[in-house]
Amino acid sequence: MNTTTTEKNVQFSSLILASLLLGISTFYWQNGEYSVSAATLLILSLFFWVPAFQGLFGLFKNKYPRYATYGFLIALFGCVSGICFAFLGYLTSIFHINHQDYLEALSRYPFSSQLLLFASGPLFPLSIIVLGIMLATTKKIPLWQALLFSLAGILFPVSRITRMQLIAHGADLFFLITCIIIALRFFKRP
Repeated sequence: MNTTTTEKNVQFSSLILASLLLGISTFYWQNGEYSVSAATLLILSLFFWVPAFQGLFGLFKNKYPRYATYGFLIALFGCVSGICFAFLGYLTSIFHINHQDYLEALSRYPFSSQLLLFASGPLFPLSIIVLGIMLATTKKIPLWQALLFSLAGILFPVSRITRMQLIAHGADLFFLITCIIIALRFFKRP
């Protein structure tokens, strides 16, 4: 089934909104943790990543239908995991729970904590990295843009694990630049 112009426009507008909200959310970190504002913006960002991923993976549905289908599902689960992380940050912020205490509480539920947070957490950035590689190898976008997109996917978990705001801003800027360029390239006019 072909994607309509309206669907494409929503998908690629969402790509810009997703990366913009992601970038803004980082400015609201407090001591390397998600504040209420940061968590809210991140949840909204990941909501917009869903149609954005749908559009990006849709670029491959004719030539690589399995990759487009399974890759989208993996990326979607990465978004769900990211929302879980953001919501955890939201709750720990409003209930004033420190980092060590919530890690200790999560350790009492190893299976669900791994499933919802830790083991599934890398799915979002891995999806970005592989998408960058696919966009480059299929020549959907210029090589430098695909490399910048993949670099954002690499820096994203590095910045979140180390909680280094400067690296996070760099990753977010790379996301924003490439997402705007990609969105404008594939935005359909009626």
